[in-house]
Amino acid sequence: MERITEVEAYQPGQFYRRELPCLLRVLTNVTEPLEAIVIDGYVWLGENRPGLGAHLYEALARSVPIIGVAKTHFRGAVAEEVCRGDSRRPLFISVAGLSAQTAADHIRSMHGPYRLPTMLAKVDHLCRGRS
Repeated sequence: MERITEVEAYQPGQFYRRELPCLLRVLTNVTEPLEAIVIDGYVWLGENRPGLGAHLYEALARSVPIIGVAKTHFRGAVAEEVCRGDSRRPLFISVAGLSAQTAADHIRSMHGPYRLPTMLAKVDHLCRGRS
């Protein structure tokens, strides 16, 4: 686990400026080749409007597909809706470097009986300082 204490302040419309350096720093510790990276958020916020995932995809020289999993709809974003478990509320899946259908299938197949896959829920808890 990497604890990053120096984080830029949030700037409206510039979320990636705060989060991208953290992701890139954590990824320097990964030694195995990555098949894809799943992020909590959008890859694309709209047509030609990059989100955190698109910025990450570019920072990695388009070498690793990025799958964005958002819990809320963002107006204008193009995303596949995926329902998991017994939930009627969809997750919103956006992607770079992979087909949207393949990305949605990957999220559907992730471990866990609930709307949010187990691994994403665990990461969310860790990021919020919970165990």
